Amino acid sequence: MPGPKELDPSSSPRALLGAELRHRREGKGLSQEELGLPLFVSGSFIGQLESGTRRMQVDQAQKLDEILKADGFFVRNCAALKKSKYPNHFAEAAEAEAVAKTIKQYAPQLIPGLLQPEAYARAVFRAYQPTATEDVINDLLTARLERAELLRDPTTPLVWAVLDEAVLRREVGGPAVMAEALCHIAKLAREHRIIVQVLPDSAGAHAAMSGIVKLMSFADAPTLTYFEVLGSGRLEDDPATVARCELSYDLVAASALSPEASLALLTSMAEDYTHEAQQL
Repeated sequence: MPGPKELDPSSSPRALLGAELRHRREGKGLSQEELGLPLFVSGSFIGQLESGTRRMQVDQAQKLDEILKADGFFVRNCAALKKSKYPNHFAEAAEAEAVAKTIKQYAPQLIPGLLQPEAYARAVFRAYQPTATEDVINDLLTARLERAELLRDPTTPLVWAVLDEAVLRREVGGPAVMAEALCHIAKLAREHRIIVQVLPDSAGAHAAMSGIVKLMSFADAPTLTYFEVLGSGRLEDDPATVARCELSYDLVAASALSPEASLALLTSMAEDYTHEAQQL
């Protein structure tokens, strides 16, 4: 079994906290499980804090300062984690996404954020917040496009998206925006940067009809699943819950079109949207 991943403490507040937590825990001769008990969290959760895949909360920082005799170190530095460009309910998920080894997602309603080009993302944010100022929309847009920068790495993370056919047919921003969005996804697929499948309407009932499925796996921490509803979301590492989500994703992927057939459908629909836009 590989040893713990070495973090660069200067790379982020989470990396700093994780490296210091590991150092102080080992200095006290405590296992991850032993440290987790008084915090009412699992040993694997402590490991996720140490590896930087989970965000430390203030109440946890207070308890860690007390147990590890850290003289307020964790509380002071935990404050830096609260400064996020993302909405509160998504900040921890975005941070985990940035260090994930694989990201698998079934999208029932809209293109996943990582795969959204600018015009599509702007239309989504404007629909969410119809009375927001342009500055607010621009800030949200900047954060979303910065998330997508992780796709500049040619291989990591492995991104595998299953898009419901409804995603392709919902005209977000109009036909020109949809044409650009589908061409963008098709380009990523042709370049072998992502795996994309389309779940056709003809698939009928399936294992993820209740909503999105998003799974993130890591080199040195348990797999996480992310649940989201309007204005709220949470990460979950409960093994039974994660296993159920993994099964749901696998069943949906098995019912979807092959990557080749999916790419052909994306290309065809992009051409249809382009033709429609030219007629306007």
